[in-house]
Parts: sequence; structure tokens; C-alpha cells
Amino acid sequence: MPRQPRLDTPGALHHVMGRGINGIQIFGERDDCTDFLDRLKNLCESKAMSVYAWALMSNHFHLLVRTGNVQLSGSMRKLLTGYVVNYNRRHKRYGHLFQNRYKSILCEDDPYLLELARYIHLNPLRAGIVKSVKELDRYQCCGHSVIMGNVKHEWQDRDTILAYFGKKRKRAIEKYEEFITDGIVEGSRPDLVGGGLIRSLGDWSQVLSLRRSGSKVFSDERILGSSEFVEEAIKDADEKAKETLRLTLKITDLSTLAKKICLGEEVEERELRSGLRKRSVVKSRKFFCQISVKHMGYSGADVARFLGITTSAVNRLAVSEGLPGIEKYL
Repeated sequence: MPRQPRLDTPGALHHVMGRGINGIQIFGERDDCTDFLDRLKNLCESKAMSVYAWALMSNHFHLLVRTGNVQLSGSMRKLLTGYVVNYNRRHKRYGHLFQNRYKSILCEDDPYLLELARYIHLNPLRAGIVKSVKELDRYQCCGHSVIMGNVKHEWQDRDTILAYFGKKRKRAIEKYEEFITDGIVEGSRPDLVGGGLIRSLGDWSQVLSLRRSGSKVFSDERILGSSEFVEEAIKDADEKAKETLRLTLKITDLSTLAKKICLGEEVEERELRSGLRKRSVVKSRKFFCQISVKHMGYSGADVARFLGITTSAVNRLAVSEGLPGIEKYL
């Protein structure tokens, strides 16, 4: 299955995870944690993101962040690339440190901000790194100790979490710790690794196709939230993807796309918008159907009305094997 595109908009809440390649230890020394956290601090201070919860485990990490003035992908590239360079230098090694891409899940604030903060902050306890909540209260490689006020990291947003538990700081911290303690009995939370009602099986055209047909499957691994939140997140990202393509190609509608392809393939638009079977026209029509349906999100029926051919013919051309040369229009 092709890799799915990231879902991100300014102010979006994300649960981000990264794992060492082949289970390698990525936070084996205090200097490793310090370097990672210093880079996280720089991102927060530059308003690229806000961090609500985090845990650095031996071979993986968890972050709960809200994007700011930089997309998540840009912030994570800056964080992880710099960390790998320094890690390899410190440990006299070469090559990749992280396994594949980091994983990010777009999350609905209510109720998942608190649930994810608790899930992330209980990681060291679940893994046996600390033996009790009281020990976790002072554990320096996890954001829980910051919220408790025992470790100072001014860049971490502790106020947002504590605000859920009351206006008076001392009482809010006590209630927050009770909330954390109550979560111990819940153990591992597989329900917090992604949810929703629509799954992207590849690119945005497949998402749109599922939505139009009313087909539903159990989840989208990139999204955690109610069905309404999932629908809205996909809709927003779809519009963003289509707008990006239109800006790149200066395409605003089907007519503009037709003119661009006809000019590039040296065919007449009236030929494209007919049933003519000339080789060059068929090739151009195939380009048009694949770009308009698979990349711009138009329905087969919309494209069929524009071309003057049947919807089944458009859909057949749209899903057929790509032809060499289509890249120049993408």
C-alpha cells in the first residue's frame, strides 16, 4: 500500500511517535535526552509547536504537540535530522537511526488531549522504568514531572493540561495526579492509536471515492476522533491537496486542465471532448481523466459531463495504468 499523506493544519493536535531502527537504543545516555529536549525547546520557543506531553523511552519516543507557525513535517525534520547527526557523532556510528518515518496521528481535542497526555506520561511506568507514580513524579525523561512542578522545562505547556483540573495550581496538580493514577488500571490503550470511520487506502481520490459511495471501514490510522472530526479532517486535507495542485499547475478548473493538456499533446480541445479514437486524443483523454479524478478530486460524472463521454469510460481511464509523460502535468 502506498504511504499515506500527512494530515496537518495550523493548530492541529498530533500524537507523534518515532522508533529506533531494528530496536536500537536511541536514548541510552543523559546527553541523548538533553540533546533531544534542547531541540524540542527550540521549536517551542520559535512558536513552531506547543508540547503538552512527552516521554523518551529507550528505543522510541512519544510527543503530544500542537502545530504552530510551521507544519509538523518541517518541525519533525528539523528535530530528528539534527538529533541523528549529533547522536551518530556522540556514539561514533553511521547511517539511519529511526525506523522508517515517524508516525503522526491527528487528534480531536476533546476528549483525547487529556487521554493522550495520560497515556504518554504513563509509558515509563508501564515499561517498568519507574516503579510507582511517586517515582514517575520526578522522572526527568517524561513530561509528567514537569506538570507536577518537580522538573523545570519552561518550554512545555503545562498550563493547558492543568486548566482542566481547576483554577488553583496546587489543587489542579493534585487532581491531575489522581487522573494519572486512575489510568494505571487501564493498561495499554490500543484505542488511542488511531480511529474514525473512513480509511485512506492510498491517495485522496480513493478517500473521495469512499465518501461518495457511502462506503465505510473501521478507521483511518492517521486520525483519532469522532466520525464528524474524521470527516472534517479529511475534507480539509482534501481541499488543501487540491489547492496545492492547482497552485503548482496554475489549474483552477477542468477547462484550464484541458487547455494545458491539449497544448502539451498538440490536440484540439474539441477532439478531446468527443468520442474520437485517434491515438493522440485517447492518450490526452487518459491524462485528463487520471489528473482530474485521481489528483484534483473531481467525480467521474463531473468529468464525463465535461468530456461528453460516459461516466464508466471516465472511471475506466482514471484507474487504468499510467502512461509515460503524465509527470509533466503533475
